[in-house]
Amino acid sequence: MTHDSRQARWENRTEAPLAVASLLYLISYAVLVLASGLPGAWRGVCLSVIFAAWAAFAVDYAVRWRLSGQGPRFVRSHWLDTLVLVLPLLRPLRIVHIYEAVQRRQGRPRLPLHARVVTYAGLSVLLLGFAGALAVYQHEHAAPGATILTFGDSVWWTSATLATVGYGDVAPVTPLGRVIAVGLMLCGLALLGAVTGSFSSWMLQVFTREDDERPPGR
Repeated sequence: MTHDSRQARWENRTEAPLAVASLLYLISYAVLVLASGLPGAWRGVCLSVIFAAWAAFAVDYAVRWRLSGQGPRFVRSHWLDTLVLVLPLLRPLRIVHIYEAVQRRQGRPRLPLHARVVTYAGLSVLLLGFAGALAVYQHEHAAPGATILTFGDSVWWTSATLATVGYGDVAPVTPLGRVIAVGLMLCGLALLGAVTGSFSSWMLQVFTREDDERPPGR
């Protein structure tokens, strides 16, 4: 059995469990951040789920590295998986793989490429926005001179940042909050570029099809 087939079988078996782990990670993190009066026992449960989810990502990464047979090149060729493992903010993005896995098992995607790009980008914006708002609120609301005082403020700021608007009415003041802000800006630009490029390509295809179907001489 080749390395590729073994790795593909492993990925097919672990996609759904890892997506569930991502969802549980996001829920536990949200409860931990938003429930300020959480009892110690429930706080311990949330922390255990968060660390268990990270351990699942780490095991999956190590196994796929081993099965790939690429050695250190695996890190470079799977840079997104490396970022998801290192940066907690990106772990909820694994939930998007549920849709992709279902489409592959059905033999072919039901949606055309442009619709899939918009769908993936929309899900990614929602997941990144929620996780980013949680992270910024956690590090900002109690900081001296903070302007992001409530979770609503954090959601508003995150939405403006991902949309590359940047009103400036609220902004992070802590070093970690600003690092998260830079990451969200980069993600917002990348997702906006993907959606814009896909929409432009779709429009060009529509106009080209209309020109080809137009009777000669008109």
